Amino acid sequence: MFDQANTLPAAPGVGYKPQHYSDILNDAGPVRWLEIHAENYMGDGGRPIAQLRFLADRFPISVHGVGLSIGGEGPLDPSHLARLKYLCDWLDPASFSEHLAWSTHDSAFLNDLLPLPYTAATLARVCDHIDQVQELLGRRMLLENPSSYLAFAESTYDEPEFLAEVSKRTGCGLLLDVNNIFVSATNLNYDPRAYVDAFALDQVGEIHLGGHDEDEDDHGAPLLIDSHGREVADLVWTLLDYVLDRSGPRPTLIEWDTDVPDWATLAGEATRAETALEKVPA
Repeated sequence: MFDQANTLPAAPGVGYKPQHYSDILNDAGPVRWLEIHAENYMGDGGRPIAQLRFLADRFPISVHGVGLSIGGEGPLDPSHLARLKYLCDWLDPASFSEHLAWSTHDSAFLNDLLPLPYTAATLARVCDHIDQVQELLGRRMLLENPSSYLAFAESTYDEPEFLAEVSKRTGCGLLLDVNNIFVSATNLNYDPRAYVDAFALDQVGEIHLGGHDEDEDDHGAPLLIDSHGREVADLVWTLLDYVLDRSGPRPTLIEWDTDVPDWATLAGEATRAETALEKVPA
């Protein structure tokens, strides 16, 4: 079993974007840690690596993968795993996480995080892949709940139950994306608070918040898209309060990956996360 300690502070973090490099160094405001996407830093050198090394001396860094295809039917890509191990070995991040999703088929890589049926076969495959990742990296990983736009009729587990069983079998932690809960609950018509109540909150090592876009499906029902391209919605902040009341303070990240705003706007979102965390007893 790997060390389960999480060295990220129970404070606001943001997804790092290079255009904010100077602003962060000049005045990080409430931001206490930074998260990067692993696939953006798998090279050997250049300005991105130099900046990351400099930031890592000043902030805890969380590495968030988007390309492992943990739920894929085929084996994990050994070259991708090797690059990920190299990054984690030299960076020694405070946390590493990935998505409960798949993005590969045969030799093709699909630029999306696709959903899984929650069955015994899927559970075994996901657990095998997580065991492989944790053994290779020599560290505990966190697994993130997805945003969903459909449900599979063949599923025999609900999502919180599935994630809890993955954590139990592998020893991995969980990353709770509150916006993903809200998006999925709206799209699939269930109670987001009931989802939180069923979630293994004691295994949560990190919380994510992001923006979503509003649309309609073919029948005129609300359809939310997890876009990471705008501010966090008020109802998602309310759901965060509900989570924190039950989990206690956790490292809480603002994700803003498209239409990236200026630093003042992003830091303002982090300040709102700080306010939410300060309301919760340690």
